[in-house]
Amino acid sequence: MRLVVRVKLLPTPEQAVALDATLRAANQAANEVSRLAFERKIFRSRDLRNITYGHVRSQFGLPAQSAQHAIKKVADAYTTLRSNLRHGNYGPPGSPRRAKIEAKPIVFRPRAAQPYDDRCLSWNHDARTVSIGTLTGRIKDLAFTGSPDQLARLREHRRGESDLLFRDGLWFLSATIEVPDRPLAEPTAFLGVDLGIANIATTSDGVHHSGKGLNAVRHRHRELRRRLQAKQTKSAKRLLKRRRRKEARFAANTNHTIAKQIVTEAIRTGRGIALEDLGGIRDRVRLRKPQRVTLHSWSFHQLGSFITYKAIRAGLAVIHVEAAYTSQGCSRCGHVDKHNRPNQETFLCTSCGFAEHADVNAARNIAARGVAGWAVSHAADDAA
Repeated sequence: MRLVVRVKLLPTPEQAVALDATLRAANQAANEVSRLAFERKIFRSRDLRNITYGHVRSQFGLPAQSAQHAIKKVADAYTTLRSNLRHGNYGPPGSPRRAKIEAKPIVFRPRAAQPYDDRCLSWNHDARTVSIGTLTGRIKDLAFTGSPDQLARLREHRRGESDLLFRDGLWFLSATIEVPDRPLAEPTAFLGVDLGIANIATTSDGVHHSGKGLNAVRHRHRELRRRLQAKQTKSAKRLLKRRRRKEARFAANTNHTIAKQIVTEAIRTGRGIALEDLGGIRDRVRLRKPQRVTLHSWSFHQLGSFITYKAIRAGLAVIHVEAAYTSQGCSRCGHVDKHNRPNQETFLCTSCGFAEHADVNAARNIAARGVAGWAVSHAADDAA
């Protein structure tokens, strides 16, 4: 399994200046390559390298490997863009949003992350320093720090590239590590998890992880941002800048906590975990305007990814099932009817009279689909 470990760099003022100049030059080069790629409609990494490598080296003074990575970063960005366009993530052909994106080249921020490989970045774990290439040569004694767990995993499992990041006045390196996969345990059953807004997650055991606290925090942050943006003073802008990632950190911590509790329960009971496949939900769901902010700030994808990677690390089976009608179908008799949901919280089957909390009923349907999906997938594997 591939994970990312982020360690904090502790540069001297001179080292920080060199890192900043290198990062800015790399992203200026990436913007130039992106412009040329857009104008000439050339997006393959090899073809871009043939027409831009010499230009990037001479104009921006980047080391050879940094120039190569800047070009590859552009090619990867256009690959991602074409994939998003192909899947309709920016709207249908001809829509204003899609037309705006297609009409201009990709632009990188002045301090966007820059990848480094082992030829331009080396680690000394005993001294807790790195040697990194810059415009002015290699910095050989750049200190870094992290938690004991991070440092241990970095020493034992680091593989591949690392990204140089600048965020909120601090420097970081995000390193890729490959942790050996644990053997997958055959599940005795599945723990269904229904993701929602009123309740962030509800399990088929009837455990609710309420979204009330998180939604209240988001509402408070939203109102504070509105008031500060209206003031337009320098102090208000400074406060907005300091607080810009506070809500995201709070939401991520909440999701980590919920994911850990769900995975721990699945481990204790020897079950796998069944999740809804919620891809494209923001495009499918139609809500009134006051509800759209809540939906678009709802980090269900992050929570689902946290549950998935924690479960895989623990050797648990994870399966994603079709989400359609899980909230309208009866988990006892299977009857599907939109009138089974008289309100947001209540499920009352119009066929057999079964009553349950709506999210618990949906989670049980997800668990049942998980069992069926797992059986089908393994029957296909056995036949092959």
